[in-house]
Amino acid sequence: MSDEQPTVLCLRFCRIGGGQPDSAAYEGLLALLGAFTPVVEAAPPDGALADVGGSLRYFRQDAAGLASVIRVRALALHGVDCAIGAAENPMLARMAARQAAPGTTFVVPAGGAAGFLADRPAAALDGVGTATARTLCGYGLDSVGRIAAAPLATLQRITGVRAGRDLWERANGVDRTKVLPNAAARSIAAERSFPRDELDPEQHRRALLSLTEELGARLRGEGQVCRSLAVTVRYAGRAGYETLTRSRTLPEPTAHSAALTSLAYRIQDSFGLQRARVRGIALRAEGLHDAERASRQLTFDPVDERARRIEAVSDRLRARFGPQAVKPGRLAA
Repeated sequence: MSDEQPTVLCLRFCRIGGGQPDSAAYEGLLALLGAFTPVVEAAPPDGALADVGGSLRYFRQDAAGLASVIRVRALALHGVDCAIGAAENPMLARMAARQAAPGTTFVVPAGGAAGFLADRPAAALDGVGTATARTLCGYGLDSVGRIAAAPLATLQRITGVRAGRDLWERANGVDRTKVLPNAAARSIAAERSFPRDELDPEQHRRALLSLTEELGARLRGEGQVCRSLAVTVRYAGRAGYETLTRSRTLPEPTAHSAALTSLAYRIQDSFGLQRARVRGIALRAEGLHDAERASRQLTFDPVDERARRIEAVSDRLRARFGPQAVKPGRLAA
């Protein structure tokens, strides 16, 4: 067995017939991975990273062989199939997992990052969203290979000093993050109740805005980001009070209040309860993990950047003068 080989696995779980595993099955899958390596990082609701560098010699397997053993046990014990990417670092493993179909393993061999990345579109890199990809394509940098070949100074002029260096490193297959062992990501929640059944949609909107502001501030204060939001509405129905819950995943993990509010509003609109007599609204931020390990989509939107700077200042004022020191004008009345 060669000493130079992939040591990071990225797993995407799916039930036979489609769909994500439920929370109980997901926790069982994390425990299953823990039997192979203690270095398992949860990526709810349907993924995980595992550093198996210390496990390959023990199990006398290469990365692909160990991935096959894990897949067989996941199927037998939990009825869940896996698409697995294997590579030398977490970024490449995640990209490899996106190439793998359920029931298969896609391996990026050690030292093979350049060949794997060269022909991939710019948007395939972590942290490169639609706007950034469009800008890069305008300079002829429409593939990862071309980005990797571009001078670092050129990328920094296009995207900024720090973002340019991050982009250049990723395009060259460099990922400085590590697989950090943790438990299944936790969640935080907040709730607003009305003193009586509330018919006014504007009051429903205000309550939801106050919730996203509260959770956003809590997340930022704790150095966390969330992957998804769940909105629960309690309203008067024909047989008494009923509850309705719906969740959606954010485009990227974030603690930015504006992004949380936008998604929460879309979830609320999907309920179709414009005329409902609402007694309470709850919001839950799910899939929490450290903000320092979250990749943020590069952006050229000055409005978004200004909003984030204002948000940072507001957080400092709240920390000094109390949580009610700064709040949106819509909540001031």
